[in-house]
Order: sequence, then structure tokens, then C-alpha cells
Amino acid sequence: MLNVVDLLHAISPLSVLSGFVVGLLIGLTGVGGGSLMTPLLILVFGRHATTAVGTDLLYAALTKSVGTLAHGRNRNIDWPIVAWLASGSLPAAVLTVAGLYAVGVTGHTSPRLITGTLAFALLLSAAAIAGRHRVRHWSRRLDVPPRAIVPLTVLMGAILGVLVTVSSVGAGALGMAMLVMLYPGRPLSRLVGTDVAHAVPLTLVAGIGHVLIGSVSWQLLVSLLLGSVPGVILGAHLAARLPERMSRPVLATILVVTSLELLIR
Repeated sequence: MLNVVDLLHAISPLSVLSGFVVGLLIGLTGVGGGSLMTPLLILVFGRHATTAVGTDLLYAALTKSVGTLAHGRNRNIDWPIVAWLASGSLPAAVLTVAGLYAVGVTGHTSPRLITGTLAFALLLSAAAIAGRHRVRHWSRRLDVPPRAIVPLTVLMGAILGVLVTVSSVGAGALGMAMLVMLYPGRPLSRLVGTDVAHAVPLTLVAGIGHVLIGSVSWQLLVSLLLGSVPGVILGAHLAARLPERMSRPVLATILVVTSLELLIR
């Protein structure tokens, strides 16, 4: 592992720039970085899929920790829901990492399992983004039995655990859509905070798993963080000036095109 001085000297300006661009888009749209960062690293910067996924997971764990603190101060986190989600997602993440290792997935490779799952997760995220208001309207008509809420939440966590560990995508837009369907009566701001809070332990556990199979670039991680922090701040400042009806369809289109590009590679 590089020491701190060597790590700073090895920082790539292009990676810092990519972190800034993704951070800007996150600030503008509120969508998790995995949907944007991982495909960018693979398609534009030529990083191996496992390295892109593993590095992005730790990147997400660090950045969303800050978001969790902010939501926690505003009391916008439903901690019981976070616990139910984590009871499904964390074991699923550990088992998925073990499964990746068992089938020979290690760092510096681009297996079809990773790129195919990433493309699938991007399509789901695009659908969740484009149909966000429709999902919320439809969820009010669901009649889920109260006794089924907790088991379904745990199952939802397990699904997210597998998707996020393999692709680094799903904890943001897709997780939010699932929460809206299961908890239509909760304030949207509280569901957002809950989704962000759950993403922290999930991406941390999955990221540590990727460290163990050698698919994390520490140099890349530092570069992304240096760019994304000012990007998120600027994006959040500009968000009020960009109508949501414009930003979300554009982002959904980007995710669909990106997923198709991954499928035909």
C-alpha cells in the first residue's frame, strides 16, 4: 500500500475531475454516485470493472457518512427501518463477496457477471428515477398487511445487498423506490435520510469485502474524494435553479444509454 506522500503524488487530475463531475450531478439530482461513478470509471477511464465497483463502494461509504450526520441532526432517519434493512443487506453482502471469491472474481478484472449486473442495476435505477412520482402515487394504493412490512423490508435489504456488492448500484434510487412502496405514509425527507443511513454500513461492508479480494484502488479513492466534495457543494447550490422535471429525465436517459453500452461491450 502507498504511504501518504506517495499517494498524494500519485493522484490523477482526470480522476479528480471525474469526481467533481459526478459530485456535481449528485448535488443536482440527489442520485447516488454508484449509478454515475462506476460506469464513468469503466467506460471513460478504462478501469477494470471490479476496481471501479470496489473503489466506488468505499467512496460511497465515506461520502454518505457525511450525509447521514446531516440527516441525523435534522431527525430525518427512521433507525428501526435502517436496522431491518441492514439485517438483510449485510449478511447478503458478506455472502455475495464470498460467492465472488468462490467463482474467481478478483481485482483488476472485468468479468461479465459484474458488467451485466451493473447494466441491469442501471436500468432499474433509470426506471426508478423516471417514474419516481408515479411510484409514489401507485404506492398509496397498495394494501400491504402490517405483519408483512418487516419481512418485506428485510427481503428488500437482502436484494439491495446483492446488487450493491456486485455493481455498487442500487442503494440510492432503487432503494428509495422500494422504501416509498413499503412506507407510503412516511414523509419523503425521512425516507431519504433512512436510505442514506442504510447505505453507509452496506457500502462499508461490501467495500471491505472488495478490499479482501484486491479490487480497491486507494489512489483512485483519494482522487475521487478530492473532486467530489466541491462538486456536491456546487451541485446543491445550483439544484434550486434547475427544475426537477428537466434533470431527472436527462439523468434517466444517461443511465439507460450507459447500461446499453455496458451490455454491448
